[in-house]
Amino acid sequence: MRKPKVAIVRYEKPLESVRKAVDLSNGLDGLSSHSKVFIKPNIVFWTKVSPFPKWGVITTSRVVQDMVSLLKERGINDITIGEGTVLFDPRDNETPAHAFETLGYNLLKKRFGVKVINVFERPFKKVDLGDGVELNFNADVLDSDFVVNIPVLKTHAQTLVSLGIKNIKGLIDINSRKKCHSADPVRNLHYMVSKLANKLPPTFTILDGIYTNERGPSFDGKIRRSNLLVASTDVLSTDKVGAWILGYHTSDVPHLVYAAQERKRTQDLSDVEVVGEKLADVSMRLEYSFGYNQTDTLPLPMEKMGIKGLAYPKYDLTLCTYCSALTGIILTSIAFAWKGEPWDDVEVLTGKVMKPTPGRKKTILIGKCLYSANKNDPRIKEMISVKTCPPSPKAIVEALHQAGIEVNPAIFEHLEAAPGFFMGKYEGKPDFDESLFRIE
Repeated sequence: MRKPKVAIVRYEKPLESVRKAVDLSNGLDGLSSHSKVFIKPNIVFWTKVSPFPKWGVITTSRVVQDMVSLLKERGINDITIGEGTVLFDPRDNETPAHAFETLGYNLLKKRFGVKVINVFERPFKKVDLGDGVELNFNADVLDSDFVVNIPVLKTHAQTLVSLGIKNIKGLIDINSRKKCHSADPVRNLHYMVSKLANKLPPTFTILDGIYTNERGPSFDGKIRRSNLLVASTDVLSTDKVGAWILGYHTSDVPHLVYAAQERKRTQDLSDVEVVGEKLADVSMRLEYSFGYNQTDTLPLPMEKMGIKGLAYPKYDLTLCTYCSALTGIILTSIAFAWKGEPWDDVEVLTGKVMKPTPGRKKTILIGKCLYSANKNDPRIKEMISVKTCPPSPKAIVEALHQAGIEVNPAIFEHLEAAPGFFMGKYEGKPDFDESLFRIE
């Protein structure tokens, strides 16, 4: 049995670098001009009001444009670009439309007849992924003949890496995403993610590593210019090599372990043929986890600030996408609210399974899931709850104020502007090129 080919290519020149990755991996071999192709980029987050650091967070428009050009060279006319972006308001359809316009996808629509869709505005179909796992997938991708999967080469604070398999999560509906962050200790996030690619049409995966992201997946990670592309027609092989480049063996990454076991594959690279650049020449080590103190009760930067009277336990696998999007904002607002006087023994809990620490004076429960799990817990002296799903920013402010933490409401009133605060450390540096997120 022939080993899957995985191409590693240095990104050096528009179109030609992507062409080289495709050719070395035989990525588009066998496609006919009548094929219906679905392109899945990674737009993990978007905001209309701030040029947040997109590098290493979302797929470059450069690689998307190059893939469209290569498909058109093969006479393929039925091309769809689709994504389901994480938003502060899941009902917001204007922000995805703004993302597609800003990233130039609508220019591809005018130039090449490409269709551009927000998957949340399209039908979903229930798919049995095996072992009783059923999730709702976008119908357009399921009805395609071929998928081009273009994630970013980055680490992830929960799944260690976010590569080809993980990128498919953007094609399932909101309830399915929440289901992936299950409280079940066995069928947890790693287990659920491992199955996401099981029932897709034939897929070519190309990891966009022009920029990589340490402690991703979002704009609060550490972003660097890496100029790499990793490509294969076998998504697990792509991810095994991608993980290795980021500094992780397959055995380090639980969802890749599950995927390898299900496919009866090895957990090393002995079943993969790497072509192009040598692994040893491109490998790096990017951390995935944000630093917390020794007891995992406070982020290290907040402990170094001398914050007292507060416990904010480290996020776990059950913290879903929409609560996760707010966590950094909550922590930032608390840090700004610190005036040097200890707070009144407050504990802030998130996710689905956290339990209150006995003896704490005030317990804040963030989100409907955690409130339902702990609302009758006798260990809670004073319960302060944010019961909505996703949590209401206004309710979060009220809860923190009730606990005596006087966060600035303006931080939550202008959530879309918050990512712009991370721009400063990249501005003016030539490696961080905005033109890579425009269609030429």
